[in-house]
This record gives sequence, structure tokens and C-alpha cells, in this order.
Amino acid sequence: MSSPLHAIQQTRLKRFSVEESVDVHCHILPGVDDGPANLDETLTLCRALMRDGITTVIATPHQLGRFEGRNLPAQVRAAVAELQPILDAKKIPIRVIPGGEVRIDQRIAKFLADDRIMTLADTQKLLLLELPTGVPIDPAMLMPRLEGMSARIVLAHAERYDSLQRDPEAAKAWLDCGAVLQVNAGSVIGGFGNAAANAVWTWLSRGWVSLIGTDAHSVGTRRPRISDAIEAIAKKLGEPVAKCVCIDNPLRVARGEDLLQAPMVQIT
Repeated sequence: MSSPLHAIQQTRLKRFSVEESVDVHCHILPGVDDGPANLDETLTLCRALMRDGITTVIATPHQLGRFEGRNLPAQVRAAVAELQPILDAKKIPIRVIPGGEVRIDQRIAKFLADDRIMTLADTQKLLLLELPTGVPIDPAMLMPRLEGMSARIVLAHAERYDSLQRDPEAAKAWLDCGAVLQVNAGSVIGGFGNAAANAVWTWLSRGWVSLIGTDAHSVGTRRPRISDAIEAIAKKLGEPVAKCVCIDNPLRVARGEDLLQAPMVQIT
């Protein structure tokens, strides 16, 4: 990234005294999944991310499931390498780094070892795992099958799974098995319905959420909403919580560092 930062990006970095504002979950690459269909849509989304204060985006195209055989790590790395100079030439101050959103599959550990799926930021530290929305998954049954895998599980958009919406307390089982929770910024402000928002706020107040990402696909209903999420969390739970889950931990993902434990704050 070589272009001067947008004023909103500069304000974000100054407010939190950081060098980058990272989105850990974003479908930004053109024509690879259900995100932007082409380069023009990708550039539009990147400008929206810029205006949302984001400076660094982990590209997380879908892998496995209905995308099996597509979006292999070599292809994702190549797509990121191709996109970055275009953003620089267009003077869009966004840095893109490779990653993936991996559909649950019994072969995940082997596929990771064989470089057929990607970790977040390609650091081998954290794997963004997507579950089927309507089928309950018991982490006590799943996690032992992933033993020996180098990466820790990040449960993608945890608040969108039906079983966790019905029973937010059930998310504790994932934490007890060593996973961490990622939730979508839009859910914080009710963009995915009341049940999802209720789960998010329950988890945030208990310090169960580690990461908030945009999960942006376009500039429509799945647009970036990090700024809105930061303000809502800071107002309800305080600036330290917003900083941890929206700024500090996402930056740690990009750098391959261990995540911080989010503060617990009683909702009043």
C-alpha cells in the first residue's frame, strides 16, 4: 500500500494509536466466490472499506464445501498479488493479505498440512471455520478430529448459526475446546436480526468474542460496518472492549501474534 490514507483511516489509527486497522473476514477478491463478481465491484468494495476506516484486509474467499477444488492457496496468493498493484495504481489505500474461510470438512487437518486450505493472513496460526447454518455441530466431537493441526479454530460469524442463536450459552463449549469466536460487525447493530444481535451482546459482555470482522461481500446489505460496530460497543461496553475486538486482536491476526482476552463488562 503506497497511497496516502483517507482522512477516516487516519482518524481511526490516531484514535486507537495503531499502525493499521485490520478486517479479518472479507470477501474482496473478484470473481472467486459470492463476493464481488468482477474487478469493478472489488474496487467499489475497497473504497467502502477505506471509508469505513479499514487499512488492511485479509481476503477470505470460501474454501471447501461448494467451492471445493477452487480458491486453493496458490490461487488466493496469486489473486492478492495481482490485486495489490491495481489498488496502488488506483490510489486506494488498502493493503490486502491472503486468507480463507474454510467450510467444515473432516479432511481439514490434512488439507492444511498439504497447503490446500488457508489460515488467516497465511500465518498458520488461525483457521476461519464456517459451519452449516442450520445443523448443530458439537465441538466436543469435532475438535478432537483436528488434533495435530497447527492452527487454532476461529468460528466464523458465530452469531449466525441457528443453534447458537437459540442458546448463546452453547458457545462456551467452543471456547472450552480452544476455539475463539468471530462475529460480524453488522450483527452488532442488528443487521442479521434480533437473535443474532442478542447472542453477540451476550458474548461481548462476557469477554467471549475475540474478533469482529466485516464479512463484507459488497456495498449492499453485506457492506462494511466496522465503524458502526466500534461506536456501538464503545458506548455500551466501553472503549477498551471495542479496541480489543475491533482493533487490537485483528491487528494481531495480521501479524501472526497471540490474541488478547477481551474484557468482561456487565451490560447496564
